[in-house]
Amino acid sequence: MVVDARTGKITREIPGIKHAHGVALVPALRRAYVTNGHGDDVSVINLETLTTVGHIKVDGKNPDAVIYDNASGHVLAMNGDSNSISVIDPQLGKELTTIALVGNPEFAASDGSGNVYVNLEDKGELAHIDTKTNAVLRNWPLAPCEGPTGLALDQSHQRIFSVCANGWLIVTDATNGHQVAKIAVGKDPDAVAYDAATGMIFSPSRTGVLNIVRQIDADHYQAVEALPTMKSVRTLALDETHHIVYLVGAKVAERGKSVSGFTLFVVKAR
Repeated sequence: MVVDARTGKITREIPGIKHAHGVALVPALRRAYVTNGHGDDVSVINLETLTTVGHIKVDGKNPDAVIYDNASGHVLAMNGDSNSISVIDPQLGKELTTIALVGNPEFAASDGSGNVYVNLEDKGELAHIDTKTNAVLRNWPLAPCEGPTGLALDQSHQRIFSVCANGWLIVTDATNGHQVAKIAVGKDPDAVAYDAATGMIFSPSRTGVLNIVRQIDADHYQAVEALPTMKSVRTLALDETHHIVYLVGAKVAERGKSVSGFTLFVVKAR
């Protein structure tokens, strides 16, 4: 679904997507790359026409999170069931190689300088990737985190935010892997966002709340609010220009049932 952020109306539905997980935008190419968890491929969307213009097959199973890395010019798809990352050249429209991981990858973030950080959900660890060599540099523990999913990056302070199934927001120093803070949040989140201009961190969870945390400085954080949403709201998108958070939930979202009753939540930072 494509929603007009100004009106809240659905402007288009793009067919042929097979259990979409993530979207990565490449503005220079006017393309979006959508992972198909049930298709083991990545759909290429023309942002001008909002139509599918291609599919890129990946070697991994269940591609999940996906990002664009400016340093390498590559799209990176996290293969959730294959413990690997597919490295895609968007100019050529094909997978170049895969990066082997020690656990199943979840969300990732790039610092734009050749470093990518990705949560390893089953290991409770954070992997540091060099996109110049497509190699894992190191894996850092996230204890007491269990099941890290959402990840965001504060480039200015070099801090990584990982949210965990057991209800923790872990803050890691990106320069050395040291844990500098942990903050309690709702259990079973599936995303986190950091607004660099306001210093606010947003974590939606299956408990039906959006936790908002304020960054006091690089190593100190304060829980601000727990806004009620709905129990299916676990992911989000942040408009950093207007400081607006968008979250989507559904009335029916149980496994084995058709998802229905979509609701778009819009949160404006105060």
